[in-house]
Amino acid sequence: MAPLATENAGSRPPAVPVPLIELTNVTVSYPLPGGGRRTVFENLSLKLARGEMAYLVGPTGCGKTTLLRLLYMDLRPDYGVVRVGDYRSDTINDEEIPYLRRALGIVFQDFQLLPDRDAFDNVAFALYATGKRGGAVRSRAIQVLGRVGLSHKRGRHPHELSGGEQQRVVVARAIANDPWVLLADEPTGNLDPSVSNSVLELLLSLHRQGMTFLMATHDYRLVKKYPARTLAFMQGQLVDVDPATL
Repeated sequence: MAPLATENAGSRPPAVPVPLIELTNVTVSYPLPGGGRRTVFENLSLKLARGEMAYLVGPTGCGKTTLLRLLYMDLRPDYGVVRVGDYRSDTINDEEIPYLRRALGIVFQDFQLLPDRDAFDNVAFALYATGKRGGAVRSRAIQVLGRVGLSHKRGRHPHELSGGEQQRVVVARAIANDPWVLLADEPTGNLDPSVSNSVLELLLSLHRQGMTFLMATHDYRLVKKYPARTLAFMQGQLVDVDPATL
């Protein structure tokens, strides 16, 4: 049995956990049609610990989606560094980006399901993309559809499913490869309030199982009903706010 640590047991300070997600002095801008550039945010910094949950809030156009795109490296910053696990925006190459994205589950507002494939095949597609084949794909797809309460509808196509059910398929697809980070971009934006509640409760259950969870939303009702760390865009910076004050 290892001895218990004592106050004078060595002079080295305890190790500080490294954040799973970290943005350091990040600036992003877009070119304007008439010339010049529009700055979305400047010198923005953020740290998110492994297993943490946070909301991103703010008005349309403030940078919520841009920040998520930085994390799955669909976008690179003008300045500064984005780090997700061991991947860094200033050193990652194009061949490494698919490996980063396999570690991320991404839930979009507009579903982005394949209309000509049923729920099972939409989930299986994400597994095939990572090289899985045969029985491993079938068992995993059925398993994750069961986790979102849709195993009985695995043969239905998107147009045969309600909006809430389609979003559950999206969640199943996002977690099919057992990611360690779940990113959600306005996942309840197209859903009725009662359906929004059930979808967010599903996402929260995944977070409670240990998944790091970052969600961009303009639905302050949900943020207040299911409070967690809340980051608001204010004058191009992220500020921790009390969700009760929204």
